[in-house]
Order: sequence, then C-alpha cells, then structure tokens
Amino acid sequence: MNAETSIEPSVAAAAAHAPHKEEAVYVYQAPVRLWHWVNAFSILALCLTGYFIGSPPPSVTGEASNSFLFGWIRAVHFVAAYILIVGFALRVYCAIVGNSHARQIFLPPVWRGRFWKELLHEVLWYAMIAKQPLKYAGHNPLATLVMHVMFVWGILFMIVTGLALYGEGTGMGSWQFDLFSSWVIPLFGQSQDVHTWHHLGMWVLICFAVVHIYAAVREDIMSRQSIISSMFSGWRTFRDGGPGDNGL
Repeated sequence: MNAETSIEPSVAAAAAHAPHKEEAVYVYQAPVRLWHWVNAFSILALCLTGYFIGSPPPSVTGEASNSFLFGWIRAVHFVAAYILIVGFALRVYCAIVGNSHARQIFLPPVWRGRFWKELLHEVLWYAMIAKQPLKYAGHNPLATLVMHVMFVWGILFMIVTGLALYGEGTGMGSWQFDLFSSWVIPLFGQSQDVHTWHHLGMWVLICFAVVHIYAAVREDIMSRQSIISSMFSGWRTFRDGGPGDNGL
C-alpha cells in the first residue's frame, strides 16, 4: 500500500512536467500578413480623417495658410486611401498566386452544406451556447463569411464611392472622374448621397473593427488554436491533439 502511494505521485509529477507538444501549420504567408497590418492602419487613418471631413473641427484662428489643418486632414485621407487601394489590388494578386488560405475570404464555400452547419455552430459558440469550439487551420466559417462581406465587398464599396467623390475634385477628363464619378454619382442620385453612403460605410467599418478585435482576443483565449500571434508569425498552433475541421 505504501509502495503504491509512493509511485502514483511520481507518475503524476512526471506527466505534469512532460513537454507540451503543439501542432503547427503555416497558414498566413508574408504578403497576407503585411496586407493585414497595412490595411488595418490605413483604415484607422481613413476613419479618423473621414470623421473630421464629415464633421469638421472648429475653425483655427489666424491666417489659413499658416495652419492648413483641414487641408492636412484631407491629404492624409487621400494618401491612406491610395495605400488601401494598392494594398487591395496586391491582396487580390496574393489570392490568385498564394496558398489556399490566401484566397479563403474571397471564395467562401457557401455551396457546401457543411459550411453552413459549422457556421451555425460558430454562432452558438460566440453566443456562449456551444460548449466546445471546433478546430480550424484557417478561418472558421463565420469569420470567412463576415470577412468576405466586409473585407472584399465592404472595402470595394468604399474604394468605388471614395474614388467617385475624389473624381469631383480632379475634374472631368481625369481617370477618377471618367471611371467612377461619371456613373457612380448618377447611380446614387447626387453627390451628397454618395457622401452620405460613404460616411455610413465608415461607421460600418468601425463597428466591424470593434467586433473583429473582440473576436480575435476572445478566440485567442478560448479557442483551440492561436489567433493573434498567427498574424505575426504566419504559423497556426493548436492546444490539443484532438480532431480538427477545415481540412486539418
């Protein structure tokens, strides 16, 4: 009896100090990670300057040429917008030549019944109803669909309406006016309508960013795989050796 009780604690101690082995899958290639962070800071700059463009700050006293505050706000907005546009174009290229995870948000498999079944599970998981999260190498189905709508169509909407508004300043004959202003503004009705929808899109992106950051932090703590660190290193690590989904 004494021998048994002396052996059991030693076995438990050995198990507790055993090295922890984690699976790892290379998911996010360097161009995708770079785009993610450039895109994030571009959107931050665009939202900050866009807010003040829609709700201008009080007039600064003195000669306007000495401060040029609103001019700098617009300049930062335009520079950040072009960085966003170039980044989006390169991101589309990465989706074509990159790995399967690089094009995941562009082609969500909505034609598969399993996709919608797992999406429902993710909704229940985020709602604190499902007790166990699933395990994915890439994005889970809910994240895939939401980022498809927001990062693909949402940003594309902001690019098109933004270039249409910018084309009013560059004038007739510019490529911005000919390719965007000439048809986008009549489609919406008038210039102010485009301004309103573009500004509304900004608030949608802000709400999405808040939810996106919350979900990333929550999943990094509660899910079965790494989240935030993966967007720095590119590697997805897992906390258990259980079965996975999404081709893992």
